[in-house]
Amino acid sequence: MAHAVLKGFWKGKTRTYDMRGKKFCVVMAGNPYTESGELFKIPDMLANRADIYNLGEVLGGMDDAFALSYIENSLTSNSVLAPLALRDLNDLYLFVDKAMGKSVSTNSLSYPYSDAEINEIVMVLKHLITLRDVILKVNQQYIASAAQSDKYRTEPAFRLQGSYRNMNKLSEKVSAVMNEKEIERLLDDHYLGEAQLLTTGAEENLLKLAEIRGTLTEQDAIRWQQIKKDFMRNKALGGDNADIGDRVVSQLANLVESVQSLR
Repeated sequence: MAHAVLKGFWKGKTRTYDMRGKKFCVVMAGNPYTESGELFKIPDMLANRADIYNLGEVLGGMDDAFALSYIENSLTSNSVLAPLALRDLNDLYLFVDKAMGKSVSTNSLSYPYSDAEINEIVMVLKHLITLRDVILKVNQQYIASAAQSDKYRTEPAFRLQGSYRNMNKLSEKVSAVMNEKEIERLLDDHYLGEAQLLTTGAEENLLKLAEIRGTLTEQDAIRWQQIKKDFMRNKALGGDNADIGDRVVSQLANLVESVQSLR
């Protein structure tokens, strides 16, 4: 039962809510890692009273809608697309289809767009779709990494995020006249900045990102393999925080396991 009076906003206006004697719920959404890359833990006093869901568990069968939501949420961040947020969303969906190469008729648009406006909107959306596809892959890897126990990892944890915030930051810099190389450079610069905010592991996260994007150079690929090899060796020794005794025990256990596998 609630015993409080809360202040909030409803349709742009302040409002007071009297929660006394009423049952209510608070809905929160969060990432498994903080922005600096540290593991986020819900305090026990909240976790013991809350239902906690993994994003992957509630999005089953809604992949297309989730992918489209990145575009929808980034409209207001882009000067060309911002007006679409105040118009019939069916206009947006038609433009998205057109940007994806589908054959569509613009006769059903709710607003009298000029040919120049249509072309500009479609070009911007093409660029956003390219960015969105990368961000989705980053998001999927981020969730998969967060769900994995440290003891089963074969490579460093991936902590770069593919969130609406990332999409919005990129969206505001996109223009119709940009080419593919400029879009790729935009991604490079954005995630370089994001990696520098991490407490540790900037290099390894950027290399994993390049692997996800398919942009690893030969030199980067060699470096990434070395990092993964060092990661496994360090883990076999008990990790960075292990004392000498723990490292010796861990090495002996690995030696015994190796000998047994030869039998």
